[in-house]
Amino acid sequence: MTEPTSHGPDAGHGPHPQVAALLERSHRLGADPRNTNYAGGNASAKGTATDPVTGEPTELMWVKGSGGDLGTLTEAGLAVLRLDRLRALTGVYPGVEREDEMVAAFDYCAHGKGGAAPSIDTAMHGLVEAAHVDHLHPDSGIALACAADGEKLTAECFGGRVAWVPWRRPGFQLGLDIAAIKRDNPEAIGVVLGGHGITAWGETSQECEANSLEIIRTAEEFIARRGEGRPHPFGPVVEGYAPLPEAERRARAAALLPVVRGLASTDRPQVGHYTDSEAVLDFVSRAEHPRLAALGTSCPDHFLRTKVRPLVLDVAPDVPLERAVERLRELHAAYREDYRAYYEAHAEADSPAMRGADPAIVLVPGVGMFSFGADKQTARVAGEFYVNAINVMRGAETVSTYTPIPESEKFRIEYWALEEAKLRRRPKPKALATRVALVTGGGSGIGRAIAHRLAAEGACVVVADRDTEGAARVAAEITEAAGGRAGDVAVPVAVDVTEPEQVAAAVRAAVLAFGGLDLVVNNAGLSISKPLLETTEADWDVQHRVMARGSFLVAREAARVLVEQGMGGDIVYIASKNGVFAGPNNVAYGAAKADQAHQVRLLAAELGEHGIRVNGVNPDGVVRGSGIFAGGWGAQRAAVYGVPEEELGAFYAKRTLLKREVLPEHVANAVFALTGGELSHTTGLHIPVDAGVAAAFLR
Repeated sequence: MTEPTSHGPDAGHGPHPQVAALLERSHRLGADPRNTNYAGGNASAKGTATDPVTGEPTELMWVKGSGGDLGTLTEAGLAVLRLDRLRALTGVYPGVEREDEMVAAFDYCAHGKGGAAPSIDTAMHGLVEAAHVDHLHPDSGIALACAADGEKLTAECFGGRVAWVPWRRPGFQLGLDIAAIKRDNPEAIGVVLGGHGITAWGETSQECEANSLEIIRTAEEFIARRGEGRPHPFGPVVEGYAPLPEAERRARAAALLPVVRGLASTDRPQVGHYTDSEAVLDFVSRAEHPRLAALGTSCPDHFLRTKVRPLVLDVAPDVPLERAVERLRELHAAYREDYRAYYEAHAEADSPAMRGADPAIVLVPGVGMFSFGADKQTARVAGEFYVNAINVMRGAETVSTYTPIPESEKFRIEYWALEEAKLRRRPKPKALATRVALVTGGGSGIGRAIAHRLAAEGACVVVADRDTEGAARVAAEITEAAGGRAGDVAVPVAVDVTEPEQVAAAVRAAVLAFGGLDLVVNNAGLSISKPLLETTEADWDVQHRVMARGSFLVAREAARVLVEQGMGGDIVYIASKNGVFAGPNNVAYGAAKADQAHQVRLLAAELGEHGIRVNGVNPDGVVRGSGIFAGGWGAQRAAVYGVPEEELGAFYAKRTLLKREVLPEHVANAVFALTGGELSHTTGLHIPVDAGVAAAFLR
């Protein structure tokens, strides 16, 4: 099948040549969304390597493991199996009714430690007699696979080069079916899998990739030719349903998203993502979208992330906001009832418990699509998959009629014991998972440390600062530390907290980025240290505008979202020891901090009925890494105390009970302690982070 090589997977000579070719092919295929969706499909290679135990050559198969992504696949993401043992499983196969048992048998075929966990498609790759196999989910291929007369269309499109496989749930039997079709059709380069996707093969990696691309591009061209006589397969634009202008559209989305996120989080908290791509806006504007959306998606990779169907708002985009919200609540209640009925209609005695009845996709005519998931990436990918589904529907409706697999089959996959086992393997969520945090003054110092800590604990973070470069730098640091894609963990926002319009815009940006808001840290501040007689009205005004007024404006705007969501939330004020302790030569700063301190108590009393907790942190002597101290406050305070500025941190430490210097990270620790879940019944509290200043003890 392939040339022998002495380079085994553990030989220390780098990747096996077949593995290197497999990874390169996977990256090329996965980089183009026309070929497959994120984390969708898999690819494999077979080759000969030396068995380190016997020293004899042995045939192996390397295949993308469960949960990986072709575009970013690494060698560690491959399952490695002995081909002789994998193919010997056909002799003990108990039949389609018990085919799930074969997944556990893959463990007995592992070579060495076996690499990544084998996926359900492993049998397809191992049983097909070809050195290289690709299984992909291209929109064009699924369009044919989900057309009412898909088998006939496949023959028209490809002739004998591509065969048709009727729908069958992925598993061992599907692998046997495809292997038999390849054996019986030696001229075929691949198959269209009914309701699912495509599979292609080749004796070299290059041939396999070329065959995959031939199937995908040929299907695209076939659909495009048929589309010349049917330019609008989704029907005409419904009067009043055309997309709103961009500014109005985004404003409407920001107004609706907190409500929708709260509804979508009825069973468990979710992060949101907003999409207003041309494909989505066109789909929800046209007459056929209610019918098609109700049919749901078909490809297993699609509906496992999008649920069987979306929630579709059925009012025009220009209706009053209150009416749209009222209708969303009605539709959400009906959606939950329908989902429960779907579950009860198909569940069996051994089915997993219902996981949640809330929608993952919400379509809003004129506005776009809201998608939801356990984190931003999951929410974004769910939206991307529904765009794939729209493309599939368009293709199927262009050449025929969109006909997805039956709901009974969707249920068999959604509540598959193997899918349930995959969910159980996921790591336990971090303490702040699903929470969206807005940190003002996040571009440096204490704010930067807080933003980093909240993100490290699982939160999505909006880094807000008047210093746009600083905010962008911190958001990039967080993204790099998380190893994620820009925008999935942190986003920067420019804001002057003294300007109501900018504060409102920053909160809207948070909502549009992550679906809502859960945790607000009022950290923006500055300080001017002067005696009373030297303090000017401007000195007084600027400190009160930034800290007292700014905190009020941020809290007010954030509270609107928190109340609309109905999910509770946290507001944390970074106040100061000086809010309770009368230090020398800082009347304006101390008074502004005292204002913030009392806002904590006032808002805790007012917002408690909504489950919103308001607490404060009182730092002192945070010199190293502090933007305020670096901006002149350090020099001023050093002059007051008669010490060199570079020794100010040590000076502050010596006067504390613990004799320890306070760093920005210590303040961040306190913010996490207040918001991480263990102090769920605490509100109206100020936590000192000052290493012990007896004169500032709270009374």
